[in-house]
Amino acid sequence: MKKETYYSNGKLLLTGEYLVLNGAKSLAVPTRFGQDLEVSPALGKKIVWKSYDADGSIWFEDVLLFEDVVSKITFIENKIKTTLVEILHHAYLLNPDFITNAEGYLIETKLTFPRLWGLGTSSTLINNIGQWLSIDSFELLKNSFGGSGYDIACAQTNQAIIYHLENEKQFFETVAFNPKFKDNIYFVYLNKKQNSKSAINNYLNKQFSLDKVKAQVNKITAFVSETDDVTEFMSALDKHEILMSDVLEQLTVKESLFPDFKGTVKSLGAWGGDFVMVVSKENPLFYFADKGYDTILKYEEMIL
Repeated sequence: MKKETYYSNGKLLLTGEYLVLNGAKSLAVPTRFGQDLEVSPALGKKIVWKSYDADGSIWFEDVLLFEDVVSKITFIENKIKTTLVEILHHAYLLNPDFITNAEGYLIETKLTFPRLWGLGTSSTLINNIGQWLSIDSFELLKNSFGGSGYDIACAQTNQAIIYHLENEKQFFETVAFNPKFKDNIYFVYLNKKQNSKSAINNYLNKQFSLDKVKAQVNKITAFVSETDDVTEFMSALDKHEILMSDVLEQLTVKESLFPDFKGTVKSLGAWGGDFVMVVSKENPLFYFADKGYDTILKYEEMIL
């Protein structure tokens, strides 16, 4: 076995956050950033694992024994190691040969975006493992980390997609989302990473009827994926924010952080962290930089 390399795209969910778990149609886009997985043969019935951040620094490094993967050992002092072993354990259940017929591995992962940006450190890893072991990445995600799977679809696809779940099955189709006003779209990092798993659990613990909201979000998703009118695009996203504010019982990010901003600020994915999408007819860079938000990417810098 020679060194093998795999790559997966990062992701952003532009519409349908949270509700995608309940079957809402969502617009998602792959990013220009992603993660590599390099696998080389080794000895010792173990996996020597190194994970590199975008700046080349190692953010995780450890040795995983084959027997730990097979038994799904929990490491109370190291949550990252426990999560990784759990993912590999479920990969083993789907394809045991990579453990039973191997001597060992040296595995390196390399992000092309800063890990704290929240563009899919876990989903790109799961999809890369799926590619490596020729197993269903959606099933691996479901069995290990959980979530809707839109991020796996983005990892595998080089275009925007409309994604939804139906009877727990994934459906997605590519769309020609390339708005004429993309020069008016920016992505601003909120200087903190949101734990998507915790945010999902909090959402699932809320009890409410979602059928009416889902229908409205489905219409918004279809509209924003097709319109070439920036004013109508902004209005639709503002309506989406209000709908989700009612569902989540939280202020919108614009209400809480940017109430004086003349434009649209749309939460992406888990509310309260990671990136927001900003749509503005005027250059917003100085506004956000003045408030301490220095990581601002233009549409073409972020979206594949």
